[in-house]
Amino acid sequence: MTPDAHPMLPPVRVLVFGAALRAESTNARLAALTAGLVVEAGGVVDLAQMHDFDMPLYDGDIEAAQGVPPGALTLRGRIERCDAFVISSPEYNASVPGVLKNAIDWVSRVQPQPFKTKHALLVSASPSMVGGNRGLWALRVPLEHLGTRVYPDMFSLPRAHEGFTDDGRLAHSGAQERLAETVSGFMHLVRADKEYVCLQRRWYEFPGDRTDAPVTHRAED
Repeated sequence: MTPDAHPMLPPVRVLVFGAALRAESTNARLAALTAGLVVEAGGVVDLAQMHDFDMPLYDGDIEAAQGVPPGALTLRGRIERCDAFVISSPEYNASVPGVLKNAIDWVSRVQPQPFKTKHALLVSASPSMVGGNRGLWALRVPLEHLGTRVYPDMFSLPRAHEGFTDDGRLAHSGAQERLAETVSGFMHLVRADKEYVCLQRRWYEFPGDRTDAPVTHRAED
């Protein structure tokens, strides 16, 4: 039994994916490493890559004529089936990769959109000295706008091209420890939110989203 697992409790299900298209992306490696840490923390992982969610650039005319593309519907379904998700994202010009922002925009068009009420952990790997951290701050904006509870701590791996050992761990022991601690803290929060269903939370809706009740139980069926 994994350290944080409990035989009488439902598992915490986490979608983990790297938001880069390049086959040898360091963010794919970071996503795989993070997925292993999620399992060590008692979670059940759905490991994915951006190629699993192929979709065109968002175009309102395409949506009107053909509806939401299959790739976006697939991503929506896999988010919906999980309690939380982890994105390992590269940084493009100090911001969010276009392919990732496009996926978020398409998925947000499905009603009900799945980002609201989900927990998210953001990590990044970059050859730069800041490790993609600027891109993660930009990524928080659309996710939090859509109601995602983005974990306050983020992890960024600088000089990622030389940051991994042959067995897939981080070359710097301090970085490996910090990533493990971040994942563990995130998983404890998600499990607490999943299990303590007696808690009530007031929702502050984003523009365009509506709810009939000002106070909602965390457990929704």
